Amino acid sequence: MEYAKDVLVSTDWVAQNLSTPGVRLIEVDEDILLYDTGHIPGAVKVDWQQDFWDPVMREFIQPGQLAELLGRLGLREGDTIVLYGDKSNWWAAYAYWFLSYNGVQGLKLMNGGRQKWVAEGRELTTDAPSYEPTQYAALHRDESLRAYRDEVKAHIEAVRGGQGAMVDVRSPDEFSGKVTHMPNYPQEGVLRGGHIPGARNIPWARATNEDGTFKSADELRDLYAGEGVTPDKDVIAYCRIAERSSHSWFVLRELLGYPQVRNYDGSWTEWGNAVGMPIEKTYSEA
Repeated sequence: MEYAKDVLVSTDWVAQNLSTPGVRLIEVDEDILLYDTGHIPGAVKVDWQQDFWDPVMREFIQPGQLAELLGRLGLREGDTIVLYGDKSNWWAAYAYWFLSYNGVQGLKLMNGGRQKWVAEGRELTTDAPSYEPTQYAALHRDESLRAYRDEVKAHIEAVRGGQGAMVDVRSPDEFSGKVTHMPNYPQEGVLRGGHIPGARNIPWARATNEDGTFKSADELRDLYAGEGVTPDKDVIAYCRIAERSSHSWFVLRELLGYPQVRNYDGSWTEWGNAVGMPIEKTYSEA
């Protein structure tokens, strides 16, 4: 079984196309300082928090603001936009989802991300590229790719009825309620631990190999089908703030071709702090 969509490029492909007109690279890291220590030649930097999030409201920038950002980066409609970053492409996948949600076309992920490029000893530069600003085309959101809190609450019944699936891609300890953040991170940002009722725990990293690349299509299909997450169901993925769930959304929708997959970007930081939202725990301190 091959991947459903042509959305991955290899490090070899990127190295061979560094000077190809119409191919543009964007680095998106959790560690926003990494870019300045060295990046792929020609790549521009996107800061997922400063560039994608509204500075006041808990919401994304609007499509018009995103078009302005892409124009400032010198991108043009029709470009092949190759995203890559640290953490096996967590935040690159988040950028892929967010750009897709806003209607941007021509997106790819560099398989293995920054870690694979560095491990292979490939060229890095500290030189910041300069591109002539453009007037990027108007963008329009595709709400079928995003789930909101009340939709997630309603979806619990679809899961119970066998028409829907919920994928919690966090670590087992986060899922159980033992911790409220990833291992080796401060345990802060949410009042309650646990998971959304009916969710299946399929940690994002189970979809990757040791070098950060994605597992084969057959391995991925078996991974999700084994947990009852099948293409005939309406699927919602979530994590803590949606970067890990974007990675799993990418696997399900782009690599496996599931027709109905939404990313709940509010994720556990919203759900675990919200009044009236049900949770389940499988961890007890007793």
